Amino acid sequence: MVGSVEPPLFAALKTKMRWHEARQGLLAENVANAATPGFRASELKPIDDPASFVIPSQTDPRHLTLASAGGDPRSRSADGFERTPDGNTVVLEEQMMKASQNQMDHQMATMLYQKSLGLIRTALGRR
Repeated sequence: MVGSVEPPLFAALKTKMRWHEARQGLLAENVANAATPGFRASELKPIDDPASFVIPSQTDPRHLTLASAGGDPRSRSADGFERTPDGNTVVLEEQMMKASQNQMDHQMATMLYQKSLGLIRTALGRR
């Protein structure tokens, strides 16, 4: 194959899926250390390059949106300042909600990637 170039959409979706995979690992680590004295919950920094991720737009109020939709993902503030007497900052409810939201967003990116590949295969007549 001579000089294959990946379309920007595929590169953006791959980057987004990798980010969600890394975030899921970090959230799992937070949950695993929920009872560790002095453990501070961590959060993965959002992707800064807008060209490296895809944000679907809602063109009709009846359309479904991503779980994390609701503005620019880079403008989210940190969660509360809850801390146990032993210094642990993990709030299990928050971590589980984040993990669930992260999983849904990863599944959406994966589905978009698969559908895009299917469209290209159809256009090439290789289905």
